[in-house]
Amino acid sequence: MDRIDAMKVFVSAVDEGSLAGAGRRLGRSPAAVSRAIAFLEQHVGAELLHRTTRSLKLSEAGERYAAACRRVLIDLEEADIVAAGERSAPRGTLTITAPVITGEDVLRPVLDAFMDEHPMVSVKLYLLDRPVNLIDEGIDVALRIAHLADSSFVAIRLGEVRRVIAASPGYLARHPVIHEPADLAKHQIIAMTHFGLDSWSFPPAEGSSVPRAVQFAPRLVVNTVRAAVASAAEGHGVTRLFSYHISDEIREGRLQILLGKDEYPPLPAHLLAPHGRFSVPKVRAFVDFAVPRLKRYFTRLSSEASRNTESIRSRRGRLSAE
Repeated sequence: MDRIDAMKVFVSAVDEGSLAGAGRRLGRSPAAVSRAIAFLEQHVGAELLHRTTRSLKLSEAGERYAAACRRVLIDLEEADIVAAGERSAPRGTLTITAPVITGEDVLRPVLDAFMDEHPMVSVKLYLLDRPVNLIDEGIDVALRIAHLADSSFVAIRLGEVRRVIAASPGYLARHPVIHEPADLAKHQIIAMTHFGLDSWSFPPAEGSSVPRAVQFAPRLVVNTVRAAVASAAEGHGVTRLFSYHISDEIREGRLQILLGKDEYPPLPAHLLAPHGRFSVPKVRAFVDFAVPRLKRYFTRLSSEASRNTESIRSRRGRLSAE
């Protein structure tokens, strides 16, 4: 049996979560899929999958072998592309990952338009609010909002995102003014796991090197961005989110950004891919299509958030003068 073909079967079974799913994906019978995996297990001398009647689970050896198989298959695909040269048109399945809200609201419309232009490319979009190993999980491109560690990955900077404190005008009209981070301790806090459940950190005050921490007992704790945004926009408290989470609410005046002078520096947004993937036609076509659109989005986002912050400062200045 061909070992490369068996690797493709094995990776498909892992991705689909079942032998039957791999068979449907590859157009093969479950028996043929089982034979391919048994061949690999005999070749490596270890059990790769724990099989039950309902699911598959990778063994410890299987986890390492699956990651190695993905690297081998990616290298082979890139070798074919190099041999085909520029005549190779974008085709195949493009696998992308992004944070949940960014993927739903920002990346998904770009992907729809991209697929309209490239009918031979299909897309798998994994929306995950966790770090993803691009190589081990077979990802072509990732949208990341974070400072990137040094790596062999290739990154294209798209813009930047602020971590902001926000509340609705109605809430702010009924509660004490928030001049500095310490004032938050007097307010109803809508907390999320990502941003701190019982305290929020702020940059050091002028003349100090120690970050400031504001302790609080949250009035509401949620585990999704949309829940935090909705509760804050309806006037139930103050929350902390990324600026892109509340761009619509800021534009429509349903939320206001607070404590702009006390924010941490913005986080960069990048498109990230393993070294060599940008030369793959489907990836290159997506990057050429998506980068200018995403750069325009993040530029507009930064501009709108800054205008909102400056507008609030101006209003507060007039109130103080009065």
